[in-house]
Amino acid sequence: MGQLAKLARGLINAFAMLGVIAYGAAALVTVADIIGRRFGLPVEGVVDLVQLFVVTGAWLVLPFAFLTAAHVSVDFVLDLLPHAFVVPLKILGTVLSLGLLGLMLQQGYTTFLTRTMFGDTSQQLGIPIAWYWYPLLVGMTVSLLAVLLELGASLKQERQS
Repeated sequence: MGQLAKLARGLINAFAMLGVIAYGAAALVTVADIIGRRFGLPVEGVVDLVQLFVVTGAWLVLPFAFLTAAHVSVDFVLDLLPHAFVVPLKILGTVLSLGLLGLMLQQGYTTFLTRTMFGDTSQQLGIPIAWYWYPLLVGMTVSLLAVLLELGASLKQERQS
């Protein structure tokens, strides 16, 4: 199981790097457009590109936030509770997270099917709308895995302390 978990962590880290690269691409396209406008050479479809890059960045970085427990949490409450309550609360939090992420993935997939049914494209460049949805579906799916990995690491840490 250790090798599989290591492989999954590597995948999550790779997606996070791709997400950061996508954010960088959004920034570069924006700066190129601003500079290009000074010389009468704006970037064609800048809105479509920036939206695609930002959406990609957000959804691909999300699993890393779950894996590293970098999201907002209320640790001081857990620190005040007796140790016997910490593990059940972490498990409950994981179950709730998995349920919410699963629901979001299911609804996202349903919306993806609806939005792509007619072959919609972006307004300026004609990028297929599916390209905007793939990062969401991948990010949600990998986030489910990340939540489970984080719970495993958290429970291991609790056993050691």
